[in-house]
Amino acid sequence: MQPIETDVLVIGGGATGLGCALDLALRGIRTVLVEKGDLTHGTTGRYHGLLHSGGRYVTKDPRSASECARENAILRRIMPHCIEDTSGFFVATPWDDPAYGDVFVTNCRRAGVPVTEISLTEMLRREPLLNPRMSRVFEVPDGAADSFLAARSVALAAREAGAEILTYHHVVDLIRVGDRVVGAVAEDLRDGALKRITCACVLNATGAWAGRIAGMAGLTVTVVAGKGTMVAMNHRMVNTVINRCKLPDDGDILVPIHTVAVIGTTDVLVPDPDVYRIEPKEVHLMLDEGEKLVPRFKEYRALRAWAGVRPLYRESEAVRDRDIPRTFKLLDHETRDGVGGIVSIVGGKWTTYRLMAEETVNLIARRLGNTRPCRTATETLPVPPFEHHGPPVASGGTRHYWLGKSLAAVEARHAYGDLICECELVTRARLLAAIDSGAKNLDDLRRDVRLGMGPCQGGWCVYRAAALLYERRHAAGLSHAHANRAVLHMLQARWKGLLPVLWGDQVRQARLDELIYLGVLGAQHLAPFTEPGGGLVTEHPAVATE
Repeated sequence: MQPIETDVLVIGGGATGLGCALDLALRGIRTVLVEKGDLTHGTTGRYHGLLHSGGRYVTKDPRSASECARENAILRRIMPHCIEDTSGFFVATPWDDPAYGDVFVTNCRRAGVPVTEISLTEMLRREPLLNPRMSRVFEVPDGAADSFLAARSVALAAREAGAEILTYHHVVDLIRVGDRVVGAVAEDLRDGALKRITCACVLNATGAWAGRIAGMAGLTVTVVAGKGTMVAMNHRMVNTVINRCKLPDDGDILVPIHTVAVIGTTDVLVPDPDVYRIEPKEVHLMLDEGEKLVPRFKEYRALRAWAGVRPLYRESEAVRDRDIPRTFKLLDHETRDGVGGIVSIVGGKWTTYRLMAEETVNLIARRLGNTRPCRTATETLPVPPFEHHGPPVASGGTRHYWLGKSLAAVEARHAYGDLICECELVTRARLLAAIDSGAKNLDDLRRDVRLGMGPCQGGWCVYRAAALLYERRHAAGLSHAHANRAVLHMLQARWKGLLPVLWGDQVRQARLDELIYLGVLGAQHLAPFTEPGGGLVTEHPAVATE
């Protein structure tokens, strides 16, 4: 068993775990982070992309609203390349109580959320497709965030500061000696090798899986897995985040993210964060609610549906999952349970990940005798190599992400014939840069450069990218069989999101993809394979053997 010694072991490669790893490293604390999949493999990579202003929580969870308002401003400064400054509208539809608007404004001001009421004329001038029957409209500083790119930026900064980040490493046991946790055993899922990591502190930042990790040390952490289903539409019919001006409920938010618009979200308790399905009624509910915001919403093409699980920490009984506070909870198991060497951070939002990390690392640093202050609120995050592909700013001079960035890069470099993924304007150069930066499979490339996330859902780009992956990595041991399996895995992952929305044009698109991979490429002859960890991957109908 390979030994590794460090000061802090961070378990979990989502936004919170990465934020903690960066903060620890910047304070000079030796840090190792392990993640069982790729970075953002869990909840961080499965949310709707909203940079919260805090407006959504001003009535039911004002503490969370205040945290979001403060962190919103910080994230815009430290990661502008990951943020689109869309602004946000809270709108009172004909199905909402217009009197709630006064309550909303009062609570926004109490929580420190900037808010301004605007006219319906101004709303329709900026968003002409919105329902003209709105009664009131309020503007807040919402935005759209790329959680994949943000994670890569935080990871890059953490590595530059000295942290070691091990992806595809699954913690199989915590090492407890008496009343103290002194380390963990992690399995490298690529080759089965075990690593024994000894440390002064284990930081459990695994979100919805926090209870499982704590259980390895004989501790109890009650985390409610709240499934949220979202649907991506293949048109970006709005350029502003749209919220219903009412208490949070299902299907009441529309987020423009890159080239699509995402309608969400449900909130359904699931007993296992790894086992859940998207029900047809959830998809239809999202589309019906979308009609209230944008008339004829259901005439747009539903591109795919997916779900993530919110890590909601339950201290007391709540009537509904939406009644559980969205703020975070730092659990010091030494004072809470009498077991030292382990800390858990649970709950929270993507928007508050940095604050969660700061408070967590403050506690750990005190225990280690480290007095260095937190610097993550002021230091700008680096841009990953695969994002250095074109003009960094829009014509207006903003440093934030802007919708035309990818097209401007292609035009500036005359790279029209170099596109691998036409839907998301991913060039060969960007793809190779992502592979050279550590992407190990096609799903990693999806998270890095949005490969296969456009209207064709990988129909034209998966086989091209697989060839480049093999070309670039076969000298390092990637066989043609592994490349073929990567194709199957990517098709299966895309199929899971397509299945709940298979009607109309989406059926035609799926049929075209089937003809490409089965009729032309003969993918049905590729052997099924097992994922890291031993789970058999079921085959895409387009590649199922007879």
